[in-house]
Amino acid sequence: MNPMDLVTLLQGHKNYIQTHNYPDPDAVASAFGLQRFLNKHGVEATICYAGTVEKLSTKMMFEVFGIDVYPINEVNDMGADDFIVTVDAQKYNANLTDFVGTEVACVDHHPTYVECEYNYKDVRMVGACSSIIAEYYYKTGTPMDTDVASALAYGIKMDTADFMRGVTELDVDMFAYVYKMADVSKISIMYSNVMEFAELKAYAAALDDIKVCDKVGFATIPFDCPDGLIAIISEFILSLDVVSVSIVYALRKDGMKFSVRCEAGVVDAGRLIQEALKDIGSGGGHKEMAGGFVPKEWLEAHEKNYKSEIEHRFLNCLTNTLEKA
Repeated sequence: MNPMDLVTLLQGHKNYIQTHNYPDPDAVASAFGLQRFLNKHGVEATICYAGTVEKLSTKMMFEVFGIDVYPINEVNDMGADDFIVTVDAQKYNANLTDFVGTEVACVDHHPTYVECEYNYKDVRMVGACSSIIAEYYYKTGTPMDTDVASALAYGIKMDTADFMRGVTELDVDMFAYVYKMADVSKISIMYSNVMEFAELKAYAAALDDIKVCDKVGFATIPFDCPDGLIAIISEFILSLDVVSVSIVYALRKDGMKFSVRCEAGVVDAGRLIQEALKDIGSGGGHKEMAGGFVPKEWLEAHEKNYKSEIEHRFLNCLTNTLEKA
């Protein structure tokens, strides 16, 4: 895709850049980088999201890199004719709320599960969405300021788990490109004090509940906690030497939130959770990381044996997948 086509598309309109509902560092960096890219070419856009900002590291980005991001309840003047660019997410995904504006463009690095027609679509299977945005500057020779470079470098590092997850040649090349212009001291700040004390309770609950079956680690957090924290705990369990697939889920008032992590080449995490939660919920994501949700109606109907039912579903799907492979 030619990023200048996106500039042309948005000219003369009121524009919004929408991240997924629980923006993480890569989503925020990508939206910020795109906002500044458009601004360099005379197009204004406001960054917005639904849901909540859960990760402390994401909240820190707003101050450290000078990023203005608005929850949808603070955006009072969006109209049906206003243009929306979805970044690090796609329309019809469970983690993207449908706003009143019109989704005309999408920049993302996740697989497409429900097709949507956009006027501009740039969806590529790379490690970080930030890498795609960085390439926009590189391909067009657009000047990049220090804060954008620092944010994009941090977004690439975080979403590729320091180049250990889903990394592609583009991620490596674009990190080298933005790093030359980044403020390393600001990136270093982002690695300090990134865990809140309250998060220890969720860690303790998950560790107390771990069950490993044939290198598949299951853990339940018996209370509500942020999506980002569930994902972090899932990654932590995956780091155990006896685990190749990690499945963590937290109980909420409206159901169960899932996070799945897989070692490279073991199984496709996105397809695994989509198949395992078929008919009872929804899910999707990358080959090595995915998320999902099961509503409370199913949980209430299986209150006494929901753990064994969940384990059975995932283990059956894994067995079928490995047999086909």
